Amino acid sequence: MDRFPPRFAADLETLLRWRRDVRHFRTDLLPEGLLDRLLDLTMLAPSVGLSQPARFVRVESEACRAAVVANFERSNDEALRRTEPDRQAAYARLKLAGLREAPVHLAVFTEGDPEAGSGLGRRTMPQTLEFSAVLAIHTLWLAARAEGVGLGWVSILDPADVGTTLGVPADWRFVAYLCLGWPADLSETPELEREGWERRRPAVVLRR
Repeated sequence: MDRFPPRFAADLETLLRWRRDVRHFRTDLLPEGLLDRLLDLTMLAPSVGLSQPARFVRVESEACRAAVVANFERSNDEALRRTEPDRQAAYARLKLAGLREAPVHLAVFTEGDPEAGSGLGRRTMPQTLEFSAVLAIHTLWLAARAEGVGLGWVSILDPADVGTTLGVPADWRFVAYLCLGWPADLSETPELEREGWERRRPAVVLRR
């Protein structure tokens, strides 16, 4: 397809504006097969050398989920202590994870040296493997939002502890811990902006 219908650009902009980091979830389950379909779409994401290095772990056991929640609580307490004193009260009010409510937990890793791609494009910039995994996450985020599913990225975690908890191969590098489910509420405005923590800024562009 060389051109999309004129309405497509407007619909895409709407999707991008409504793609929010969700922390407030309903607890009801996603329909059977929906997550698998979303992951299939995720594999359409670009990756360096077509290496597709992202590796996914569906975290379903109560023991693993409880360990991740404990990891988050320890890490969040430490982050609160390190926050500037005049912002600690604001930080403490933020809801920064939906780990207890979200029906789906998905950990994302990067395989250290995937056979696919034969190293193309990453000899001088090996970090492009992690970049590729992030592109996969963004593709999942948009695909999920198009289905009305919310996604929240939990980054306040000790990466080594997550890998140990989930028993992944030693060469897998932790990238993200995602919560997915039906949003409890919807807003076009990022929650951190609504709470007065930060505001969205325009692109920074240099000219040379």
